[in-house]
Amino acid sequence: MSSLPNDTAPDAIVPAAPTIPTLAEAAAAQVHLPTADDANDIAPGLVTLRRALHENVEVGLGLPVTQKLVLDAIEGLDVEVTTGEKLSSIVVVLRGGARKEDSSGVVPAVLLRGDMDGLPVTEATGFDFASTSGRMHACGHDLHTAGLVGALKLLHRDRDSLPGDVVFMFQPGEEGYDGAGKMIDEGVLDAAGPRVKAAFGIHVSADADLGVASSRPGPYMAAFSKMTITVNGKGTHASRPATGKDPIQVGAMLVGQLQEYVTRRFDIFDPLVVTVGQFNGGTAPNVVPDFATLVVSVRTFSESVTSRAEAELPQLVRDLVDAHGLSADVEYEQILPPTINDDAEAEFFLATFTDLFGAERTVRNANPLPGSEDFSRVLDVVPGAYGHFGVAWPNLPVDEREANHSPRARHSDDGLADQALFLAHLAGRRLTQLAEG
Repeated sequence: MSSLPNDTAPDAIVPAAPTIPTLAEAAAAQVHLPTADDANDIAPGLVTLRRALHENVEVGLGLPVTQKLVLDAIEGLDVEVTTGEKLSSIVVVLRGGARKEDSSGVVPAVLLRGDMDGLPVTEATGFDFASTSGRMHACGHDLHTAGLVGALKLLHRDRDSLPGDVVFMFQPGEEGYDGAGKMIDEGVLDAAGPRVKAAFGIHVSADADLGVASSRPGPYMAAFSKMTITVNGKGTHASRPATGKDPIQVGAMLVGQLQEYVTRRFDIFDPLVVTVGQFNGGTAPNVVPDFATLVVSVRTFSESVTSRAEAELPQLVRDLVDAHGLSADVEYEQILPPTINDDAEAEFFLATFTDLFGAERTVRNANPLPGSEDFSRVLDVVPGAYGHFGVAWPNLPVDEREANHSPRARHSDDGLADQALFLAHLAGRRLTQLAEG
C-alpha cells in the first residue's frame, strides 16, 4: 500500500550521529549482535523463500500458502509461535537468554513487523519466478516477509545474549484490509507478556536506489480516508437531456470542484490530497442514467485536517449537487490514521542504519510521504519508527524503474541480507538500550 514515489524523493543525505548502542557498546554490555558475514551466510535461503512467496502470492487476510511457507522456514527454531484466529497471521516470540528487568520492572520486548499480502495485479515483470495467477507482490511484501524471517534467524543465533524478548509480527491484509488493527485486537503487542516497548518496520521501494534507507521523525505517511458519492438523477433519453437530470454531468463537475476547493481552503503546508479514483455511471451511450458513483481517496497528514476534511467535503458535495437540482448520498470513512514516527525512535532508526552501512546510504526525508500504511495502528499505541529501503533492480536505468503497485515493479532481492541485518540490529540494540536504562 505504501511506496517511495519518485515525486517525493528524499531531500538530503545526512550522517545521523548514533545516540544508540554501537557494536562496541553492545559488546561491552555482553550482547552479541549478528555481523554482515552472518547475514550473507543466510542470504541464499532468504532469496529462495522470497521467490517462493513471490510465485505463490495471496491477497487479503487469508494467506494459507504464505503462512505455511513462513512456518516451514522457521521450523525447528527455539521460539513460541501463534497463528491468527481470524486471519492467517503468525506471531513469533523469541525469548532472550539474558533477560533482565528494565527500569519499569519488566523484561523489555521489541516488535519487528513484516506484511505478507499481495495485490490483484497481473504481473508483467518478466521474472522467471513471476506469479501467473492474476495476483502479484507488486508492493514488495514478499521481501518484507523474507527479511523478517532473516532477522529472526539472525537473532535466534544470538538469543543467549539478548537481554529481552523480540516479537515478530507476520501480518496479512496490509493492502486495504487493516490487518495490523486485527492483529492488535488478537494481542500481538502483548504476545511476550508485557506490552512491547518499541516497534519497527521497513517498506521496500522498487524505484529507490538499492540499499539506501530513508525515514524522518514525526509525521511520516498520510492518513487515508474514503468518500463514496452517489449522485442521484433522473434517467431519460440521451437525445433529450432536458427531460431528465444527468448525474454524470454533475459528477464530472464534482471532480473539478473538489480540486478547486482543496487549493482555496486548505494550507499547502498542511496538505489535503484528494483523488477521484473511480467514476462509474450509465449503461449505454443513448441513455442518461438514474445515478452515478464516485469513489474518492483523501490523504491528510494531521489530525486537524483529517477532521476538517470529514466535516467539510461531504457537505460541499451535497451543496454542489443540490445547486444543480439533484441529490447526493455521501459515505465518508476514515480508513487509516497517519503514520507518525516517535522522534527518538526515528533518530534511533536512522542512527542504527548509518552505523551499520554508512552515512552515504542514509537519507533523512524533509517531508512526509503521501502513501498510507496500517503500521500506523501500531505506532498509535507503541513508540516506534517506520522507514523505506530501496531495492531497485541492479543496473536498471532510473527512467525504467517503476514504482510499487505497477505490474512491472521489479524488486531486487540483492538487499535481503542487509534488510535482515538491519532489522535484527534494530531489535538487538534497542533491547540493549532498554536493559541498560
